Amino acid sequence: MSKKIGLFWLRDDFRLIKNYGLIEATINHDQVVVFYLYKKDNYKNQEAQKWWLFKSLSNFRKQLNNFNITLEIVETNSFKIFFDKLVKKNDFTIYWNKVYEPDYLKFDNYLSSSLKDNNIHHNRFKGNALNEIDEIKKSDGTPFKVFTPFWRTAEKYYIEKIPSKEKIIKKCKKKANYFNNCIEPEKILPKKNWFKNFEKIWIPDEQNAIKELQNFIKEKINNYSEGRNFPNIVGTSKLSPFIKFGQLHVETVWSECSKKKSKTVGTSKFLAEIGWREFNHSLINHFPYMLKNNYSKKFDKFPWKKNNKLLIAWKKGLTGYPIVDAGMRELYSTGWMHNRVRMIVGSFLVKHLLIDWKEGEKYFRNCLLDYSPASNVAGWQWVAGCGADAAPYFRIFNPILQGEKFDKEGEYVKKWVPELKNLSKKFIHKPWEFNDGKFKLGRDYPYPIVIHEDARAKALNAFKEI
Repeated sequence: MSKKIGLFWLRDDFRLIKNYGLIEATINHDQVVVFYLYKKDNYKNQEAQKWWLFKSLSNFRKQLNNFNITLEIVETNSFKIFFDKLVKKNDFTIYWNKVYEPDYLKFDNYLSSSLKDNNIHHNRFKGNALNEIDEIKKSDGTPFKVFTPFWRTAEKYYIEKIPSKEKIIKKCKKKANYFNNCIEPEKILPKKNWFKNFEKIWIPDEQNAIKELQNFIKEKINNYSEGRNFPNIVGTSKLSPFIKFGQLHVETVWSECSKKKSKTVGTSKFLAEIGWREFNHSLINHFPYMLKNNYSKKFDKFPWKKNNKLLIAWKKGLTGYPIVDAGMRELYSTGWMHNRVRMIVGSFLVKHLLIDWKEGEKYFRNCLLDYSPASNVAGWQWVAGCGADAAPYFRIFNPILQGEKFDKEGEYVKKWVPELKNLSKKFIHKPWEFNDGKFKLGRDYPYPIVIHEDARAKALNAFKEI
């Protein structure tokens, strides 16, 4: 046992199971302090996630208390300044898990060499991924740019790994404090309290994440392949925010799915979603420019339109297309949106309104609880047609047909767009055709902000330009 204190730098790792850095710290030290660095700027445009972070910190602190581990939150403007000060002390060993984003991995290298120069023991561990970024490459050593061969290789690689013996967290001998001027989780909450509704829907902690995963596997995974397309039923797992904040390790998701006696199409379809997450992380690390710009350079010439009025109508769910509006309102109210609908609203913004995908990416970043740079940027570029392995540019979702196909009875629309609740399924996705003398378009519900056929023709012309 080391006499020094063990420090664990908490990032997206709000869990005890498979939290490799934290577990190692408790095995090697009598006293462990977990610290979270809250950098305001990092959350500047991520209002919804401030709520999840606040909850995660509060819940995790209680969980760690049972192991005699203190959780301290330190506000800082710069990780670099914080650690440059910290390395002057020499009374600790530090542990952390990787976060698979280019800036974090770059900072890890800086921190490691700084700790080494100061003779401070440190150890960084695998983060929330099945495989490390550099483990999955094509046979010629270059990164994959297409999902299917990437996932085939990654899955095989993961299955053939020899698992190391699973270690578990140990209770520390006594609690310790380490940092001064710590802040309370409440300080992180957004100023606007539109998140009150989140409280009724989400419980951001590890126990709940595992319970949700097990329920999903027991009750929904068999029909996942089909069920995931219908926003009016709960057919998806809704685990994405838990995975993003690391309440759930993807290896746990994998092993729970593997316990299932009969493997179904649903299971492999569900695991492929983890595959997409790994693929997106691989992309942003091999092509980091895509975090801010088009992955496909030819899109740099695309004639995007700037139109604030249309953008605001889209954000507020007032486009006059019921399935689009339902999705945007679900997002604002719950911090989450059904995956099929994410594609529909994304396609509508970039192809019907010809508004740059970066505007949509920014709005989602602010409202989504499961926001992660890799998935959000890759998802938006996929829809826009400028990403790796993206949807072809001429594939333009028809919001009316998408609604009729995936929300036949209009239940999803009626839930989120209650002003249409008296329309029959014949009119629910095209309310402009409905006329009963009582319901009035333009008063009770907006006229469509663009006409689908016109918008489609304009989009195809714009795409032809590049």
